[in-house]
Amino acid sequence: MEKYLDYIVEQIVTLTNIPSPSGYTHKAIAYLEGILKDLNIKCHVTGKGSLIATIDGLDNTKSRTISAHVDTLGAMVKEIKRNGHIRFDKIGGYMMNSIEGENCVIETLTEKQYSGTILTTKPSIHIHSDAGEIARNQETMEVVLDEKADSKEAVEKLGIEIGDFIFFDPRTKVTESGFIKSRHLDDKASIGILLGIIRYLTENHITPAYQTHFFFSVFEEVGHGAAASVPDNTFEFLVIDMGAPGRGQNSSEYAVCICAKDSHGPYNYEFRKKLTMLCREKNIDYRIDLYPSYGSDANSALRAGHDFKTALIGTGVFASHSYERTHRDGILNTARLIAAYIEA
Repeated sequence: MEKYLDYIVEQIVTLTNIPSPSGYTHKAIAYLEGILKDLNIKCHVTGKGSLIATIDGLDNTKSRTISAHVDTLGAMVKEIKRNGHIRFDKIGGYMMNSIEGENCVIETLTEKQYSGTILTTKPSIHIHSDAGEIARNQETMEVVLDEKADSKEAVEKLGIEIGDFIFFDPRTKVTESGFIKSRHLDDKASIGILLGIIRYLTENHITPAYQTHFFFSVFEEVGHGAAASVPDNTFEFLVIDMGAPGRGQNSSEYAVCICAKDSHGPYNYEFRKKLTMLCREKNIDYRIDLYPSYGSDANSALRAGHDFKTALIGTGVFASHSYERTHRDGILNTARLIAAYIEA
């Protein structure tokens, strides 16, 4: 897989720069669909907007499904204030202080885009003595447009309306030391890895052990990504999402992280053991961890009534749901485990 690492990183950079907050994923899905068709991979878009690609295996009587989610965090215009500033509503779960000072773009229904900055309503310490003390929430934060529009009427003349999507600047950067820093590595890093896996299988004429579906889901960040359209003959559902390194955690940015339990309960023990044994057999750097404030596509699939074993793995992503960071080593170890699993 090492020879595909540069390709994976290139795809991650491209993907983080395609806005795709939950509810606005069509452009990212179209990009993925184009790549898959260039590789002659069978794929189709579901009614909800997810993309499913299929590669036949040595055994097609039952299937494995591998998922990663295309949708990210974002925001939506909630109110245009009298002074022309924009009150917004969150898409997904993130700390409001993590987007303070961030550049953003508002896109209208006619696809016209306007830049702005996310600030508190008291952004200057020279004016407000309590600027550093006020709570950061949806009542105290707003978008200040980069337009000469200092009234509600002036903003409306620009074509901005309630319900318009707000995209955060990803600020993607790849360092010489191998780190990838960006917003939305959750889960664009996993999408890039799966594109590398598919290219690896195709170019090396590798047939999976079982028919394998690659499920690029949407609406994961709001809780129902894989609640529909998972192929009926799936017996194992492997989620590729982020590991979460931090204080008190076992995860690492340099390893593939295997989740034993999240906020919805334990993942399937036999499936987790199989993945762990593959790591040991192939000398893949791995960490097993628990994530007490975490949910995934596996949870939405099981709640929807699907009957299969689930597991969750991914590269470690530091500062999740903020300005995130991972490393080429973690990406490579994750890709190596996925490739070993597909061939096993």
